[in-house]
Amino acid sequence: MTQPTPFRIEIQQATINRIMERVRAFEWPDAPEGGGWAYGAELASMKAIVEHWLHGYDWYREQDALNRWPQFKARVRDIDIHFIHVRSNSDRRRPLIITHGWPGSILEFMNIIEPLAFPEKHAGQASDAFDLVIPSLPGYGFSGKPAKPISPRTVAGYFDELMVGTLGYTNYIAQGGDWGSSVSGWLGYDHPQCRAVHLNMFGWRSPGVEPETDEEKQAARQAEMLFNLEGAYFREQSTKPLTLSYPVMDSPVGMAAWIIEKFHGWSDLDGGRLESVYTKDQLITNVMIYLVTRTFGTSTWLYRGLFEDTSGKPVPPKSRIEKPVGIARFPKDLIPFPPRSLVERHMNVARWTEFGRGGHFAAMERPQDLIEDIRAFARTLEK
Repeated sequence: MTQPTPFRIEIQQATINRIMERVRAFEWPDAPEGGGWAYGAELASMKAIVEHWLHGYDWYREQDALNRWPQFKARVRDIDIHFIHVRSNSDRRRPLIITHGWPGSILEFMNIIEPLAFPEKHAGQASDAFDLVIPSLPGYGFSGKPAKPISPRTVAGYFDELMVGTLGYTNYIAQGGDWGSSVSGWLGYDHPQCRAVHLNMFGWRSPGVEPETDEEKQAARQAEMLFNLEGAYFREQSTKPLTLSYPVMDSPVGMAAWIIEKFHGWSDLDGGRLESVYTKDQLITNVMIYLVTRTFGTSTWLYRGLFEDTSGKPVPPKSRIEKPVGIARFPKDLIPFPPRSLVERHMNVARWTEFGRGGHFAAMERPQDLIEDIRAFARTLEK
């Protein structure tokens, strides 16, 4: 284990040139007439994104925005973990580690960093401040790559060592959606220094807990239907991730289509329009992080690791996360939270908030809602 080393994102122009050459050379597929997004990434939308990518997008402008926040790398066990670390100047700040998922990145959190770390700059109270640690998952972005697939539980072990062993925090709160919800759940279950967990996706489940009430069973049927409609990516990435890597790593536009389709399908959009929530720059920069780091392939390994990496003591049936858990339920997620009665058999729900709008990428879609819910949950821990 080493001390953190300051890090800045500095991508060489030659790398950007190679990517843009591929974008320019892309040969467009045929699309079914009138199909829209029903058959996958809509052709017209992808052409508009690529047009902006070629003629309006500036990686170095986006790189400067990412570099606004202090970043570091630290050797944890056998992997270099990249992370943003923003220290609040409030005497009552609380350490908070926020973990992204797939197909996201640290970019998701750009709009919530300052309000969480420095609430007094945003009409908030200094007592609501956090020290923020925002890592890139192993195999993602600017973190190092594992030698083989690892599980969210193993990632949680790396992140606990980062928080406690490297950064010296004696306790912390964990927050996450997508894979971040699973990693955060394991932090709460396995690691004593994690005092509480805040989730915006149902990513940690206890073995042996099954739906019991009619409401729970109906929710389970709906979740199964949604997964059957949207889960092809999961099946491919959890079974044959290397095969997928060959075509996607070779085509920036293909990678963009694979990723941006999820931003369309899992977000709460007005009229199905991506631009009602996201800018083209946001969508492209998220893809570019995978491209400039060549991490699309290793990012998918986490899906295989979910089944292949069985490290850690077996979880006894019907065990729960007993630390306080805050739930932020946004309605338009890949698979929304089931009824609270079922979730409470998996974890100790101390706060449950139902939002009227929002989807999978809550920090980008509904940043103020997420900020306020994290703050309110943290306040309950002081009582």
